[in-house]
Amino acid sequence: MSISIQRMSDAIGARLTGIDLRSGIDDAVMKEVHQAWLENFVIVIPGQDLSGDDQIAFTEWFGPRQEVRTVKVVDEGPQNFMYVANKKFDGMESVLPEGEMQFHTDQCYYETPSRATILFAIEIPAEGGNTKFANAYRAYESLDDAMKSRLQGLKALNVYDYDANSTIKRYESSPDAPRYAHPVVIRHPETGREVLYINRLMSDHIVGMDRAESDALLEELFQVLEDPAHCYEHVWTPGDLVMWDNLCTLHARTWFDPSQSRVLRRTTVAGKAPDAAIASAA
Repeated sequence: MSISIQRMSDAIGARLTGIDLRSGIDDAVMKEVHQAWLENFVIVIPGQDLSGDDQIAFTEWFGPRQEVRTVKVVDEGPQNFMYVANKKFDGMESVLPEGEMQFHTDQCYYETPSRATILFAIEIPAEGGNTKFANAYRAYESLDDAMKSRLQGLKALNVYDYDANSTIKRYESSPDAPRYAHPVVIRHPETGREVLYINRLMSDHIVGMDRAESDALLEELFQVLEDPAHCYEHVWTPGDLVMWDNLCTLHARTWFDPSQSRVLRRTTVAGKAPDAAIASAA
């Protein structure tokens, strides 16, 4: 099996072809996939025909699988995956409302965010419902030394209110919504690089900072993270398997017609609590 790797943008993402994951998990092939993922942060493996078990096997090659914990849609036993869907599918209810979804990282509102997220496309609308990815390494590296120094030691409280702010943050979050404060700048556990670890949907405020100052600082940083120069927009095709590094990327969803089906199967790799990084400008 010969893998071909094609960069999808200057900032982030690569398309891997010459892989058929139905033939089983080959360690030599998966080591190439892993390296491509570390180097490009988002990988797309198109043209797959995967069962849930196939996807779980792929996921677990990278580490322990994270049981679904944001939205439970099974009554008993572990939930190995969920559907990001706008309709009931395979006996499971939809888990996210339709429409646009702001940039975020998965499960940053827990002490241990997901290490990686994998989506497999089953049904895709004719237009829209694309996923935008942003390179948080590149965003941090674009900051000037004064800003890097200012961010040292800061933490942001990340909150996810599934009922009030599931796709676009508009309202105050419920006091019962899961939340956790992580360093604004973390050090990636495999590459050692510094990452700007905040996002528009879930980062509520800088801990210990005046709210107005916090809002202004976060908005300035969100603008950097969401700069199109740091982003790639993926247009889905059924059979796409997309995996992203959840610690050094952000993702967002574009609007789509809610009368059209959008169904993707989601699995995640368990992670550890991110470590704070000391800015290289120090």
